[in-house]
This record gives sequence, structure tokens and C-alpha cells, in this order.
Amino acid sequence: MTRFTAEELEAARDRLVPDVIAAGLRVLFCGINPGLMTAATGHHFARPGNRFWPVLHLSGFTPRLMKPSEQSQLLSYGLGITNVVARATARADELSADEYRTGGRLLATKVAELRPRWLAVVGVTAYRAAFEDRRAQVGPQERTIGDTRVWVLPNPSGLNAHWTAATMAEEFARLRVAAEGQQITASPDP
Repeated sequence: MTRFTAEELEAARDRLVPDVIAAGLRVLFCGINPGLMTAATGHHFARPGNRFWPVLHLSGFTPRLMKPSEQSQLLSYGLGITNVVARATARADELSADEYRTGGRLLATKVAELRPRWLAVVGVTAYRAAFEDRRAQVGPQERTIGDTRVWVLPNPSGLNAHWTAATMAEEFARLRVAAEGQQITASPDP
């Protein structure tokens, strides 16, 4: 992995990272917003401590552990990646409530156009802010966007110590099973 200086990472602030999307995906994963490492590399979930890629594999979504630089291969598995807020920041707490709400509206428009089977928002706090749903919990939601079902997943950031890679993989696997059209069961507590 390329090493970046603090100055190079800071120069990535506010950059946009292209979505990995196509129409009719099984699951469109939605991060909060790109971090500076993601913006610097142009690859989603690129920060070394982020557990998205390992959890995606552990949950059975991918047959092997993929690198962020291989993100375009997700499309072949019927998977994609976007974000609630497009601009890159060092931390999610740099985003305003208005950015989340605007991002939620733009995301809903994108989902209505692309029509994935499932929208999977990684981060319950981001979901609550974007869709103004304070009671949302990890798991399938009542909300739909057109025919697209919505699932909230735990945030794979290394800062989310309440969830281990194993417990996250269990929740991601529940979504995978639902996306494959099988019965889902109650979510385990982290």
C-alpha cells in the first residue's frame, strides 16, 4: 500500500471518489463519506484499519479477501459502493446535519434510478441522520426506496469497538442471505 504524508492526505480533503455502481445490483453498500485515505487512493474503505473488505469476505459476499484497489470487481458479484455524503473529510463528525439530510435525498434519488435489491448503509448514526430516523437499529428497516429494501449495518471503521470483525460478519451475512432470497432471523447483539 502506498504511504501518504500528512500533507498528501490533507490535500485529499473535499475530493470526490467515484461510486462503484451499476443498475440492478443485489446490494449497494453505502458508506458515510470518504475518508482522506480513500480520497487519496480513489478506493473506497482504503484506510488500513477499516474492516469493510475483511468482513465482506468473512460474510460470504466475496470468495476471497479483496483489496480496496480491486473495488471494480465488486460489480461482477452484483455489489456496489456509494456514500451518503460525497466529500472527503478526516472524520465523519466534520459533516453537518444538513449535509447528511441532503446526502440522504441524493442517495434516495440514486437508488430509485439504479434499483438495487438492497441498500446497505454502513453506520446506524449516518442512517439516522440521513433519513431522519432516530429509532433505526442495525438490521432490516421498514423503509423502502421504490422496490429497494434497506438494511443498516454496523460501521466497519476500526474506531467502532462495539463490533468485532466476527460479529460484523454475522450481520453482513444476514444481509447476504436476505439478498439471496432466503429467510432472515433476529439480529444478535454485538
